[in-house]
Amino acid sequence: MHTTIRVIVGAVSLIIFLSGFVVILAGREYALSGLWALVLGGVGIIAVALERGRYRSEAAERTGAHSGPGGGEDGALESRFQRTEELFIDPTSGTRMRVWVDLQTGERRYRAEGQPPSVEPANRP
Repeated sequence: MHTTIRVIVGAVSLIIFLSGFVVILAGREYALSGLWALVLGGVGIIAVALERGRYRSEAAERTGAHSGPGGGEDGALESRFQRTEELFIDPTSGTRMRVWVDLQTGERRYRAEGQPPSVEPANRP
């Protein structure tokens, strides 16, 4: 989710969640509506907290780096990542993705199949 959208969804969810508390504290016949607002706002808050870009490392997500083909990452992979035989088709873009893994930590990276581990611009005359 784009950072701006994430902030907007989080803020609206928080307002709905807090409004639910206010309605419940007011009591009377509106208390049930307040419960629904708590649930709806809570789901929005949890979604924003747990959501992150598909097929991206935590470092790329934190820095807001541009996603590469199929939602994977562009640029050079660190040498600690080993190519695996695991392939899948990204259901959104239809791009064939290859999994790269750090055997020490289990961290996984995803790259469009055929994309080399290091992307360097071609020198053309």
